[in-house]
Amino acid sequence: MKSSTNHSNNVTVFKHVKYEHLVAGITGGVTSTLLLHPLDLLKIRFAVCDGRHSVPQYNSLTGAVSQICKQEGIRGLYKGVTPNVWGSGSAWGLYFLFYNSIKNWIQGGNTKKPLGPTMHMTAAAEAGVLTLILTNPVWVVKTRLCLQYAEEQHSLKNYRYNGMLDALRKIYNTEGVRGLYRGFVPGMLGVTHGALQFMTYEEMKTYYNQYRNVPIDSKLSTLEYIGFAAVSKFVAAVATYPYQVIRARLQDHHLHYEGTWDCFTKTWRYEGWLGFYKGLTPNLLRVIPATAVTFVVYENVSSFLMNTK
Repeated sequence: MKSSTNHSNNVTVFKHVKYEHLVAGITGGVTSTLLLHPLDLLKIRFAVCDGRHSVPQYNSLTGAVSQICKQEGIRGLYKGVTPNVWGSGSAWGLYFLFYNSIKNWIQGGNTKKPLGPTMHMTAAAEAGVLTLILTNPVWVVKTRLCLQYAEEQHSLKNYRYNGMLDALRKIYNTEGVRGLYRGFVPGMLGVTHGALQFMTYEEMKTYYNQYRNVPIDSKLSTLEYIGFAAVSKFVAAVATYPYQVIRARLQDHHLHYEGTWDCFTKTWRYEGWLGFYKGLTPNLLRVIPATAVTFVVYENVSSFLMNTK
């Protein structure tokens, strides 16, 4: 009897897991990454420019693009694109899968039941933690590949990577598992970013559909998805951006910090509060359209797959 009960509980839990969210999330993440990777690279390079280490210094976005193209060619703007595609695709896919599964479980399978801001943030935070645990090594590799400069061809031999798999192998061999999880602590703090974004996005959709007197899970137009995704991402990005600077600096092999707190205190001491917002402009130029593309693709692909099923 007990075994039968446990089996019933497992079935109840797994019935809320739908692969359509995984496929739609991967599709959206890969699409937006391929379109906007150069801006991600620029954001990372600006974020690690602390003025105290020998890394290239850029004065403006156009100057950075010109300098990178001159020294590294057009391909330089796409360094790290492979792990970024893997990372964004898997991260968005897993995030949407976990988030919708948790949300659906809380709703008891009734997608028309409003959750409210607190429960939306709770579901998004739990999904964020699970996703980060699985994808952090990919983000470390992406950061390292984005920070390979042309003038280092004959130096830092152990830190020259020939691709994603080579980077994973070398990081593991030289730094162990700990190296693959650099930036994990600020990444955990960054879970609030996703929680804030999804809460804002979901609440805006809910209020809008209630205003239209239709079920809260009703499909919206492409422009409506773009608007809600852009606003929610802007709010979350501005509110939580400092963690991305800290994480990028901890993952950069050119810089050395004793840990998250050491990085935070030195950034504050030498650069002030503006140091925590370096790279914000290219970040916003990337993440807002990237999120809009991701959410539009996700919503339409998931809807198509659900209807087909």
